[in-house]
Amino acid sequence: MPDAAHTGNLPPAPGGWTRTRDRVETYFDKTATRTWERLTSDEPVSRIRETVRRGRDTMRARMLDRLPGDLRGARILDAGCGAGPMTAELAARGAEVVAVDISPSLVEIARARLPDGLPGHVTFMSGDMLADDLGTFDHVMAMDSLIYYDRHDIARALSTLGRRTRGSIVFTIAPRTPLLMAMWRAGQLFPRSDRSPTMVPHAPAALRTALRRVEAPGQLATLGRVRSGFYISHALELTP
Repeated sequence: MPDAAHTGNLPPAPGGWTRTRDRVETYFDKTATRTWERLTSDEPVSRIRETVRRGRDTMRARMLDRLPGDLRGARILDAGCGAGPMTAELAARGAEVVAVDISPSLVEIARARLPDGLPGHVTFMSGDMLADDLGTFDHVMAMDSLIYYDRHDIARALSTLGRRTRGSIVFTIAPRTPLLMAMWRAGQLFPRSDRSPTMVPHAPAALRTALRRVEAPGQLATLGRVRSGFYISHALELTP
């Protein structure tokens, strides 16, 4: 077991996004755990999933570029940690990481994969990333964990996290583009049991308006898109 890594469970969070969160939990914890375990590993995958793997690797690197190389003394929330690749990178830089995912199965995979001897400290938890008892952070990373929510729920989530975060919140959305909409419709060709929850595409301008309406703290900046086959995601950053 990795040094100073802990696990815990969080109580359910109230709020309007509960129904979507529960669908996401059902998919990732009961339907697609093995799929995502393979996708985030070095195991061979299909050509389509290989493009998704490459896209996710590229996006994760882009998000990590927004943080200092030395994170000793920083407390960071990996919101929607999945199988843990972002968590491991943050811990390798010396951060104190709180790694939270709605899927207990993926949290267990992330815990098992965390290398020994990393300079950082990791606490794994299964539950809602907005849980009140997570404390405060220097930074928040939320890679592809908000892509299933409407812009009002995303804005409220960012407002909540912004009031707990001293530095930046780096996150991704599904961009509203003709290509993504075509890919979204093409998803109907996949077997029903292999479909993920429905992504909700957003334009950054519409999200910025939603953030103003909930008086979210900070300024929103775009970090650009990553396109790789069936993977397309847009990174943004909310800063004080």
